[in-house]
Amino acid sequence: MSTTVTPGLAALADRAEALVAGAAGPGRPLLGITGTPGAGKTTLATALVALLDERHGAGWAAYLPMDGFHLANTTLDRLGLRDRKGALETFDSWGFLALLRRAATETGNPVYVPGFDRRVDEGVTGATVVAPGTRLVVAEGNYLLVDQEPWAGVRDVLAACWYCDTSPDERLARLVDRHTRHGRSPEAAEAWARTVDGSNALVIEASRDRADLVVSGVDHRPLA
Repeated sequence: MSTTVTPGLAALADRAEALVAGAAGPGRPLLGITGTPGAGKTTLATALVALLDERHGAGWAAYLPMDGFHLANTTLDRLGLRDRKGALETFDSWGFLALLRRAATETGNPVYVPGFDRRVDEGVTGATVVAPGTRLVVAEGNYLLVDQEPWAGVRDVLAACWYCDTSPDERLARLVDRHTRHGRSPEAAEAWARTVDGSNALVIEASRDRADLVVSGVDHRPLA
């Protein structure tokens, strides 16, 4: 059973540092941050990396988002999956798992990480990097704890995984705002948030008990 905490960012950074201090053997630890759409995962993960870099120097921690593994829109159109973008089957899951393994084990060379640009709704190759001197990788995404192949292999790569918990009303408000800012009408934004995002949230919520820690009550800004 996971423990629920409501600490500030500094206390979470202390926990992340402890993963590095307790790491044994070659390679580097990976910390996962997961949760439902709109829960604040990206804000928490990027703020955590920024604070750790402030404490230890630039590049000490690196951010690795699962969103960089969205299938391209043309591929989703070909597969008939565009109307479910964000669901399990709309990601390059095997590619994501392979990159996590590289980030955990390859310390002698840079490991480039794709990102995701919401303005064009597409992935961006080599958006960030896990440098040879990076001590901790913070991997963030919806499905880090899902117990079905190949996603089930993700948990084995992570030294720890935290579940970001936010109230349903707050999540819905964030999602409607996000979808509206990126081009949907308010009506279409709410429909997508309740149906597509809502269906994905049910899958993710079922994985909550596999988390090492549930982080609740952290002050998050609305997600971009």
